[in-house]
Amino acid sequence: MDTSIADLRSEYTLHGLSEADAEINPFQQFQKWFDQALAAQLPEPNAMTLATATPDGKPSARIVLLKNFDEQGFVFYTNYDSHKGQELQANPQAALVFWWAELERQVRIQGRVEKVTDAESDAYFHRRPLGSQLGAWASPQSQVISSRQVIETKLQELKEKYEHQEIPRPPHWGGYRVVPTAIEFWQGRPNRLHDRLHYRRCDDNSWAIERLSP
Repeated sequence: MDTSIADLRSEYTLHGLSEADAEINPFQQFQKWFDQALAAQLPEPNAMTLATATPDGKPSARIVLLKNFDEQGFVFYTNYDSHKGQELQANPQAALVFWWAELERQVRIQGRVEKVTDAESDAYFHRRPLGSQLGAWASPQSQVISSRQVIETKLQELKEKYEHQEIPRPPHWGGYRVVPTAIEFWQGRPNRLHDRLHYRRCDDNSWAIERLSP
């Protein structure tokens, strides 16, 4: 290998992030940056790392897709019986990370996690493509299976079963909302002296903005 991993680096020069330019409300700031990621036509700008942990502190992380956000929090959907679902049941705290490399930006979110309402999960489930609805039934997510044929066979059975009827939402599938206690906006800058604005939720639900050293 000609290039050392230790020598891989980029210099960040595109933007800055000042307190004067930042929104007072972190959700409005996220909306601004998310809209800019959409305008830049980034691949899957709603992809985010979701980090969870067991009660004794063993962490795990994976990529999931943001499906909605507002001032209540950030919503994603999954199988409640999955690895992450079991961890969130036991320890309802999580962290999210968005990385928009082309804009040299990162957003970090920490907070408690709650399930969305059944009505919200039902509404989103029935907006999904037919194959995704069937897949939610076909896959025992995170469980060991003997081969791919197991889920392919199950999928075919489900196609036949629901060929002429609406597919109900599985009781083990639905949404989670990460209700943030802290949100950090990170903008890459030259010499690794990055801009980091940290929004911290106060006891009265207002937000304090702090600049963190890079």
